[in-house]
Amino acid sequence: MAATQATAPAERGGKQPASVRVVLFALMIAMLLAMLDNMIVGTAMPTIVGELGGLDHLSWVVTAYTLATAASTPIWGKLGDMYGRKGVFLASIVLFLIGSALSGMAQDMGQLIAFRAVQGLGAGGLMVGVMAIIGDLIPPRERGKYQGMMAGVMAVAMIGGPLVGGTITDHLGWRWSFYINLPLGAIALAMVTAVLHLPKKRTQARIDYVGAALLTLGITALVLITTWGGTEYAWGSAQIVGLGALGVLSLAAFVLVERKVSEPVLPLHIFRNGNFSLVTVIGFLVGFVMFGSMTFLPLFQQTVQGASATNSGLLLLPMLLAMMAVSLVAGRITTTSGRYKIFVVGGGALITAGLFLLSLMDTGTSRFTSGAYMAVLGAGMGFLMQTTMLIAQNSVEMKDMGVGSSSATLFRTIGGSFGVAIFGALFTHQVQNTMTERVGAAGGKAMSGGAQLDPSGLAQLPAALKDAYLHAVADGTHLVFLWGAAISVIGFAAAWFLKEVPLRGGPAKPADAPRDAVPADEAKQPQGV
Repeated sequence: MAATQATAPAERGGKQPASVRVVLFALMIAMLLAMLDNMIVGTAMPTIVGELGGLDHLSWVVTAYTLATAASTPIWGKLGDMYGRKGVFLASIVLFLIGSALSGMAQDMGQLIAFRAVQGLGAGGLMVGVMAIIGDLIPPRERGKYQGMMAGVMAVAMIGGPLVGGTITDHLGWRWSFYINLPLGAIALAMVTAVLHLPKKRTQARIDYVGAALLTLGITALVLITTWGGTEYAWGSAQIVGLGALGVLSLAAFVLVERKVSEPVLPLHIFRNGNFSLVTVIGFLVGFVMFGSMTFLPLFQQTVQGASATNSGLLLLPMLLAMMAVSLVAGRITTTSGRYKIFVVGGGALITAGLFLLSLMDTGTSRFTSGAYMAVLGAGMGFLMQTTMLIAQNSVEMKDMGVGSSSATLFRTIGGSFGVAIFGALFTHQVQNTMTERVGAAGGKAMSGGAQLDPSGLAQLPAALKDAYLHAVADGTHLVFLWGAAISVIGFAAAWFLKEVPLRGGPAKPADAPRDAVPADEAKQPQGV
């Protein structure tokens, strides 16, 4: 492959590699903002409700943020492709910080929900912006070097979020759970503004407002189904069925619109690439089993194994350390060899094995054993998390880098929403059944409101009821992880059909080598920093 302007930073010489590292540091701060926020806010929610009231609207504090993030993700990606990534990314940071400041100043629950939606709109552009800018700056062949960094940010967010959230709430007040974003965001804003230099884009194309509206409506319906189904409304209720019909009709109309407009918000042609379609399915399934399963790991350890809720982030340490280490190794090997399919196949196998092992846990399982099982799951996640994004970005042309990144992020997010909802329904149903079997119908009915007790509440139960509840939670998590393992087999099978397409930015090809495997506009990659 002939050298182009978009050579890897290490090939540009001079001080540019240092500049790229500064930009990457700023991008990691932005990624941390997006991932850390819900972790911190979740810890502060009991205090927030205590001051603002509105317990019946509590779920909307999270739902508003999630909906706005999911709905805006593909739109941010397209705007970056059309008008230039730097300006759009900076706009998303500013919007996120405005939402954070307003959330911290909220005087009632209604204001907090509205301001969280503003914050979520900005968050939708943070993750997509980070991934797309990295895609612009660093050729896929070199990107594996930085996988460990991204996995490390995820680990810091998941481990540090609850700890930081608890500390801030106890010593500074819940409002600082939002205000803490301001200095971090200001640093990222200043660094990106000063150091990142990407070509400005000008386009005469009009924004696809109809497509954006239909996509937003469809995504909103899907997220609300997963949020309300089995909790606010029964799965067969008119509300859930109506949302399902609305989602299907909106997305069907969206496909028809996207086939006709000149500049679609989500170009359908990117799905003609077999690798992109496969890795999108794999990403959806990874989100489904990962977010769905991780919801119940702390619950099992806090309830069945008696661990402290305050240190719940530390309970995931074996999984997160394995994920970070494996991601780093896989990234280095990918950079050196250009091979990546083996990691997707291996990741699918390890996630399946890890979930199956976790399904074996019961009331007698030690923390060491559960930690070992989590490490297997974490290793599988480490192989897949960044590699799937790498394949998605390598499968689209540079002009579609934004929508390619946003599509991969969106499907993983939607998969996570479905996973949490469906696994939650399975868990609650199994807990009720086990309680009914062990202590009668009254026990099952007592658990119908959510099937969760904190450790202090559990200690107050009579011995027989407590023992029944511990077994019920163990049975519920067994069912969740067993179904997770079964579903992850689909992703493992899909991984075998991926083609080992050469990564952009690799060694030069012989003059007579075919070039059809490499996107045609590879030579149009922009000057990075």
